Amino acid sequence: MKQILVMFSFCLGVLYGCSQGVSQKKEQMTGVGGPCEGCEAIYESPTPFEQLNHIDTLPDFNDAGPKLEVSGVVYGPDGKPVPDVVLYVYHTNQEGIYPRRGDEKGWGRRHGYLRGWVKTNAAGEYRFHTLRPAAYPNRNDPQHIHITVKEPDKNEYYIDDFMFADDPLVQRMDLNRLRNRGGNGIVKPVEKNGILYVTRDIYLGKNVPGWKG
Repeated sequence: MKQILVMFSFCLGVLYGCSQGVSQKKEQMTGVGGPCEGCEAIYESPTPFEQLNHIDTLPDFNDAGPKLEVSGVVYGPDGKPVPDVVLYVYHTNQEGIYPRRGDEKGWGRRHGYLRGWVKTNAAGEYRFHTLRPAAYPNRNDPQHIHITVKEPDKNEYYIDDFMFADDPLVQRMDLNRLRNRGGNGIVKPVEKNGILYVTRDIYLGKNVPGWKG
């Protein structure tokens, strides 16, 4: 009986050790932010990272629809602006779909052509010009803009989508369920001269699993 108990304890120890090893290996594989389907699309920028500007205009800006300017500053945990952080965004069109022209490659086949890339300047600033996206048809997901972050010394990872405080679908959400990765992603549009302006500062590492300064 004693031998059986010792053997049982040994097996538990082996299983526990194996589970720890698998967990650590998974963490090393996923890196900062954990699994992120489609985050590698950030590398599909038509402009090399070193040549990116801190301002970009998405292809739909001159089309019919509510014009939108998204801007902000990227901060580090020390509260200082961080330069050279690449941001990738994409969103739906005025019909709530990710439009394609037919010649897309890579993740463009899923994300569509309404996407853009910027790199923060010396003051940590970024800015996008686009149209406010529509919500998915026949679904309860709010209007949103996806965003992926690539710091110079870390792998790419996603943060909370941009969502709009005046969207009725957002107003019906349980906001306590949001993770606030990179800080609060809910922005408040302010209209001026026919353009909606929203501001969102991004806080690197905030609520991002595996992030270390």
